[in-house]
Amino acid sequence: MFAVEDKNGIALLRMQYGPANAMDVDFCTALTRKIQTLEKSSSRAIVLTGQNRIFCAGVDLPQLLAGGRDYVQRFLPALDVLLETLFFCSKPVIAAVNGHAIAGGCLLTCCADQRLMVDGKAQIGVAELRVGVPFPAVALEIMRARTSPDSFAEVILKAATYSAQKAKARGLIDEIVEQEQLLTEAIAAAEALASVRSAVFAFSKQQIRQPVREAIDSRSKLQEEELFALWESEETHAAVSGFVERTFKKV
Repeated sequence: MFAVEDKNGIALLRMQYGPANAMDVDFCTALTRKIQTLEKSSSRAIVLTGQNRIFCAGVDLPQLLAGGRDYVQRFLPALDVLLETLFFCSKPVIAAVNGHAIAGGCLLTCCADQRLMVDGKAQIGVAELRVGVPFPAVALEIMRARTSPDSFAEVILKAATYSAQKAKARGLIDEIVEQEQLLTEAIAAAEALASVRSAVFAFSKQQIRQPVREAIDSRSKLQEEELFALWESEETHAAVSGFVERTFKKV
């Protein structure tokens, strides 16, 4: 499911969950535990990457449809915990985006301290509104913090996916590299951040990301109830079903 390779004290964490690293409850729970373990380990930094030409294809929509209301009640909290664990990890985190990073894949990317993406045909973006589901507060605040202010509304509301060049212009990634150099460059970036004394890095990262923590913690119970109601509604089920049908027809 997830393979970890030590690269001179840098943990190379490779997602290997099915053919597309589609996010379901088990994915979120297992990746959360892996990150928590690495955060407590002797590893100096984490490089997160995918497999083949896919970084992460986002939420497993067929599973979401099949699971119904009970599944939504388990999935959304598991997704929140994963994103918070990765975003607030005290160690340096580098995203080595080896291919498509759609919806949840884009969120994982934006959790990282530095984001490298391959040049070429790979696409990245948050397609949630096009799928027909609203953003949970954790996901939205992470995107707000990691997207260029002038592009934030466009990225969320248009729900488009972007090439590496267009993604960089919108603040979704930091660097564009050739496929064969991706891991080398990502590990070098991890080494550079890990060269800062760990306690100093962790404290500084906490300060930088504190506004996101405060924004997440300020969400009201009413907002949370409304979010679940929207995700569980018949209209959302129909919208997701339609998206899945159209998408699978193209494959």
